[in-house]
Parts: sequence; structure tokens; C-alpha cells
Amino acid sequence: MPLWERAEALAELDELSRAGGRVVLVAGEAGIGKTSLIRAFAAKHPTWLGVCDPLVTPRALGPLHDIGRQAGGALASTLGAQEPPGRVFAALLDALAKPRPPIVVVEDLHWADAASLDLLVLLARRIDRLRALLVLTYRDDEAPDHPLHAALAAFPRDVVRRVSLPRLSRDCVAEQAAGRDIDPATVYALTGGNPLLVTEMLGSADPTAGAVGDLILARLRRLPPEARDLAELAAVLQRLDVSGDGPEAALVDRCVAEGVLVAVEGGVGFRHELLRRSVEDALPPGRRRALHLRAVRRLARVEGVDPARLAHHAGLSEDPKSLRLYGGKAAETAAAQGAHREAAAHYRALLAVGGIAGRPFAESLEVFAFQAYLAGQFGEAMAARRRAVAERRGRGEPERVGENERWISRLAWWMGDPAQARLAAEAAVSTLEAAAPGRELAMAYSNRAQLHMLAHELGPAIDLGTRAADLAERVGDPETAVNAGINVATARLLREGPDDGDAPAELVRRHRRAAALGFPDDAARALVNRATSLMWLGDDMPATAAAIEDALAYAAPRDLDGYVQYLLGVRGCVRAERGDWDGALRDAAEALAYPNPDGVAVVPAYLARGRVLSGRGDPGAEGALDRALELALGIAELQRVGAVTIVRAEHFLINGAPDRAADEARRGLALAVSRKHPRYTSEIGLRLWLATGEPVPVVGAFADLVQGDWRSAAQMWGRAGRTMTRVHALAAGDAAAAGEALATLDAAGARRGAEWLRGRLRQRGVTGVPRGPRPATAANAAGLTGRQAEVLRLVAEGRSNAEIAARLALSEKTVQHHVSAVLAKLEVTTRTQAAVAARRLGLG
Repeated sequence: MPLWERAEALAELDELSRAGGRVVLVAGEAGIGKTSLIRAFAAKHPTWLGVCDPLVTPRALGPLHDIGRQAGGALASTLGAQEPPGRVFAALLDALAKPRPPIVVVEDLHWADAASLDLLVLLARRIDRLRALLVLTYRDDEAPDHPLHAALAAFPRDVVRRVSLPRLSRDCVAEQAAGRDIDPATVYALTGGNPLLVTEMLGSADPTAGAVGDLILARLRRLPPEARDLAELAAVLQRLDVSGDGPEAALVDRCVAEGVLVAVEGGVGFRHELLRRSVEDALPPGRRRALHLRAVRRLARVEGVDPARLAHHAGLSEDPKSLRLYGGKAAETAAAQGAHREAAAHYRALLAVGGIAGRPFAESLEVFAFQAYLAGQFGEAMAARRRAVAERRGRGEPERVGENERWISRLAWWMGDPAQARLAAEAAVSTLEAAAPGRELAMAYSNRAQLHMLAHELGPAIDLGTRAADLAERVGDPETAVNAGINVATARLLREGPDDGDAPAELVRRHRRAAALGFPDDAARALVNRATSLMWLGDDMPATAAAIEDALAYAAPRDLDGYVQYLLGVRGCVRAERGDWDGALRDAAEALAYPNPDGVAVVPAYLARGRVLSGRGDPGAEGALDRALELALGIAELQRVGAVTIVRAEHFLINGAPDRAADEARRGLALAVSRKHPRYTSEIGLRLWLATGEPVPVVGAFADLVQGDWRSAAQMWGRAGRTMTRVHALAAGDAAAAGEALATLDAAGARRGAEWLRGRLRQRGVTGVPRGPRPATAANAAGLTGRQAEVLRLVAEGRSNAEIAARLALSEKTVQHHVSAVLAKLEVTTRTQAAVAARRLGLG
């Protein structure tokens, strides 16, 4: 496709290539010229190119395999050996740690698999330490809940640059149409300035055809039957590999001569995905299935073909034999590479045709359930485990029945049903104690220990966990020994607190042991437990934040979505406490964008969101906090109920409803006292004291504050990094301390919280209380309306028009008009330049 009106974009890429240490996003609609721009750019610079393919189930680490073949060395060998994503990432970093590394380009990121997205997020977070340039292309018209948006939101804003690709101008279209028997205005009206559509219309014998699909299908009809058959096969295969000078090569030449196919890397294909899909979509269903079956047989003869491609075509051929033959290998490959979502998708397809070849159907259910669990798809995993119980009972296999009952317990906990979790845990133990003691019984004991630990019943947790570990050692079961050891170490950390310096370190040792043995679920759980335990104890927010990052760094590239979703919410809660309220909202939004809407994993996200919105006076706060309460009461664990109680009590307190705040506090306080948890007892007690002034059972800094020693409390919370809790101590102090408290709230944008505090200070007769921040005048100075200022802020965050439309409840066309107006008022031409202007005006 010709490179019209792209000189500015190409020059911008050239400039960024000289600096390095950046992520460049090239986004736009289909046919806007992303690929043409990248080809022109890559022709001038050493480049490693990875491509994402539109498969039903994407290739695990597909673009990384493309890059590995070009990079060679350790990266290629690591990928070839199907080593875990962590080692792949380490090899990628090593390959890029050069004074002048090649530019890394990944095209069509909207088709990427989850594991690739995770690795690119990790690379983006470290790109500023390298000289590398990472260029990503994608369509920016994907749905707001597309996984790509969550990945892009996780990129550090300061390293991201966007290269804008607008549609062609009327003048450009008129210039290209000059000398042709067609009205330029008609071309522009029919194409909207989309470069691909303009190219196709101007190259067509019938340029007034109404759609790009009509153009390519008209060319297809001009081909002889044998050539048309080959072009249709190419549409199904997405790329046709041809070698030699035989009859097929002659047919390919005819397709190229008629403008149906073009040369692409490694063969021939369609100029653009729009054209390919137009051909594929026009195929009758029976013909399409037959072509996919031909594709399977053709690819099966190619050495080293990715199993995911074979499984893709086998599934669309609707041939059970082919799918069972190739789907299992694709699933195993994806699982080995940590692409658990893709593995679950492959196994799901196999279940529909009778399961994995050569294995009992119950086993197929169990391997699917495990991958679905790792991918955070708890509902599907639960349904598969229940079916597996029935299958195993029918086969007379009590050990496997008990194993599945134990898994049902684990899944029920994740889904927020602790009663069902305990019932299933007891059923598993009962089933397995009737058989000879083995690894299944040891794991059932460990599962019960975990439930006690999560309920803050620490004595039983340690006793049962120790019993499980002893049995596991006797029967030679290292996995259960690790699992049980994590439960015991977590319970001891919660009982002894961080004063036992070895307690957090023990969980790190357990993590390393699990990782070395190849147990990613337990390896992740050890780090998650360390991070969340430190948060529950509440004595060191910087250490907690670092522990969360450690856990995310392990879980994210391994597709452990349940843990990642949970950790994002936990990080949001920690950021909210440390005063980073914008970061807290971003984490909460990313967590809630995952497909799992219920259970344990989403409680922290609703809590972080509710806390920030409450402090800012946003009417959406109560809805988020109501949802958090509903889920927490269903789970009925102190760590959920206690955390929700604290935030809800404070919400009603700052909104002038002290009676409701007291009611919320009393409900949570009773549970905290019964569990003998000093931190939650004190946290909740403080809110009750603020609401009523009545005596409360508090300790530590909380007791200092209640007894009037606000300075001591402020110092202790300052050392702990508890910025927002420290505000309560400062608010009880003199005018200077109160001013610092208000400044903290104002910096976080906590308008409602600051209003409440100013009211309390006036009641105390404190004078010299600083006024709140004046409304920003930057938008007015730039001539922007309030809505345009909102749009500019989101542009500066790197949001696409689709994301902005979803955030502001506007149509995408309206957002496009706002963006155009903002660019004009700021006298800039690109979104990147607008983001720079926004930061200059204090709006970014």
C-alpha cells in the first residue's frame, strides 16, 4: 500500500529510534496504513519483527517465537525448549542489553495471546533501562473490555509515545485520483480517507463498487477455477507457503497478477486482513470447513509448525479426529509456556469432541479444570470438577473422587462461598481417610489448614498444616509438602507479626522451593501470602508494596490470572493508603476488567475504588462499597470484612452520617475482637471513636491517638508509610499539623475528605486553616471547555478514543470531535504533542 501522508509519522519513528528506551504505540483502524508505515521504518533500521495472528486460540508467545527466530542465541533456544515465560523474558532482556539493540516490532497486538501481552508489559516496565525501542501496532477500535486495553494501561506513562495515523485528507485522495475516470469526491465519500480502501478503489476495474469486499471478490471471480481455489485456501490459511516452479506456483503467479494475492514474508497472502476476511466470509459453510481440513493436512506436512495453527484449522474444520489429534499437543505446548488461558481454550474444545485422545474423559476434565483454575476461570473449573467427581465415582476411584472434592473446596473459596469450601474440604478428608493414606489425603489436610489460616484460625491452621507436611514427607510427595509449608509459614507470620524477621523470609524460601520443583501455583501463592499478610499487619507499607511487585512479577507472565486480578486490587488498596489515588483507581479498573466478576479476587479492587471515590465525593463510591460489603459478608473472613468495615465506616463519617458509621464499625469490631486481631480491632475501633467518642479497645499508635498523643501516632504512621491513616493523627494536632493533613488530602484530590476535616477543625476552633485548592484555570487559559479538558487528560494518559468513550459515556464519534477540537485549540497535530501540552498545563 502506498505510503501517503505518512512522512511526519515516519520522521517521528526515526527520531524515537535514536533515543531508545521507549514504547511506541502505532494505533488506528483496519486499513489505516500501520503495516505500510512499519515496513518503511523497518527498511531503514535493524528490526526484529513479531506478528500476532487471528487464530481462534492464539499461538502461545506467538510473536516472541517470530522474534526468537531472528534473534537466535539463548532467546531462540529458550523458546524452542518451551521453557517457562520467566526464562523467556530473561533471555529477551539479555538479547536487548546491547549498546545498539535492534528495534523490536510487534504487529497486530489486538490478536496477541495473554502470555505475550504479559511479557510486553514486563518489558515496557523496564524499557527505560535499555537502549531498545519497542514498537507495537494495534487496532484502536477494539471493545473497551478487550484484554489489550488492560495491558496498555499497565505500561508506565513516561515511556510511552503514540504515533498518530489519521485518515487521508481530501486533497491527498484528489491527487491520487487525478487522471482517472472517477470523481475524487466519490472516492473520499466511499472510503472516508482510509488508505487501504482508497488503494483498492483506485486499482479496481469498477471503482464505484460499494465496499472493499466487493472489490476483492470481483477480482476473485476473474480467476480460473484452479487459481480461485488456491486463493480461497490462502484466505483460510492466512499465508500460503509456496516453493518451486510447479503448477501451484503458476497459479500463485496468476493470483498475484490479478491483484488478489501479494508477496508476504514466507509466501503469499492478502494485502490486508480486511481483504482476506472478505474472501473467507464469502465462503459457503461447507466449503469453508473443507478448506480448513485441507489446511490441516497441508500444515501437518510442514516440519516445526506451531501446534496452535493445526488446532485452529482442525477446530474450524469440525473434524473431531483432527482436533483430538492436534488439539492435545497445542494445549500441552500452551500450558508448558505458561499460557494457561490458551491451554484452557484448547482443552475446552477437546471436551466438546470427547476429550484428549488416549485418556479417560475424567482425566480430560481434570486437566482442563486445572488450566482454567490457573487462568482464573473458576466457574468453568468448578463445573468440570463436579463432572469429574461423577466420572470417578462411576469408575470406582475413591482417591480421585477425594482429589476432585478437595479442588471443589479450593474453587468454592475463590468464588466467595466459604461454607461450600468447608463442606467440600470435609468431604474430601472423609473420602480419603477411608482409603490408604497417600498424597491425596495429605493435600486434603493441607487444604483444610489453608481454610483455617484464611479465617484467621491460626492454631488449627498450624496443627493441620504440620500434619499434612509430615504425611507428605512419609509418602514422598514434595508438592504437598511445599503446599502445607506455605500454609504453616503464613499462619506463623500472621500470629507472630513482622517482628519475627524470619517469617516473611520463610515464605520467600517456600516460593523458591516451589518454583524449583515446577509448581507455579504454590510458588505464586507463597509470594501472594507474604504480600497480603504484610498488608493485613499494616506496619510497613513500602515493604508491602515491594512484596506485591514481587508477586506480580512472578504471577503475571505465567498467566496466573486469579492471583494477578487479586494482587492488582491489593496494590490499589496499598496505593490508596499511601496517597497515590490515581494509581489506586487504575489498579482497580484493571482488576475489574478481568472476566471474573465475583469472589475473593475482586473484593480489594472494589474496596480501593470505593475508598478513593468516597474521599473525592464521587457518587459512585457507595455502589462500589456496597458491592465490596456484599462479597465480603459472603466470604465471611476477617481480612475481607474488617477491611471493608474500615472504609465503609469512614465513608459515612466524612459524609455526615456518624450513626451509620458507628453501625458499620460495631459490626466489624465484633468479628475482629473474636479473632483476636489487634490491627483490625484498632483500625475499626478508631473509626468508632471518631464517630461516637466512646472508649474502644485499641493498641499501638491508635491508642496514642485516642489518648491524645497525636505526635507519637503521626510519627509511627509516618515510619510505616501509612500516609492517609497519618492524616487522622495530624488532624488532631495544632494548626500546622492540620495544615499538613489538609495538604495531604488535597494532593490526593480527596475533596470530600478535606471538606469534612475542615469542618471538624472549625468545630475545634482551630484558626489559620488553609483554604482548599482553587479550581484549575489551565483549561480556561487554553480555551478548552470542561469536557475538552477531561478528554485531554485521558489523551495524556494514553487512552484511545474507544477507551475515552467508555470512560465518559460518550459515542466514539463525539470523542473524535472533541479530540480534533483539542488539537486545534492547542495548535498541535498529534496526540503525543497534545499529551506534552497537557502536562505543561498541569492537566496530564
